[in-house]
Amino acid sequence: MAKKNEGGGFSQSAGLMRYFDSEDTDKALKISPKAVIGFAIAVVAVVVLLTIFVPMN
Repeated sequence: MAKKNEGGGFSQSAGLMRYFDSEDTDKALKISPKAVIGFAIAVVAVVVLLTIFVPMN
């Protein structure tokens, strides 16, 4: 028979932490995915507009 693995898996053996298991989830900053995508699009738009109106030599 195969030996049963009772360890905590790779994350425990590598010393990694699972942040979503933290007890402080009520204090964590929560940003919606739509806000992240909107912010990224806004940053891209600003960069494109700056390259058009403020050209580098």
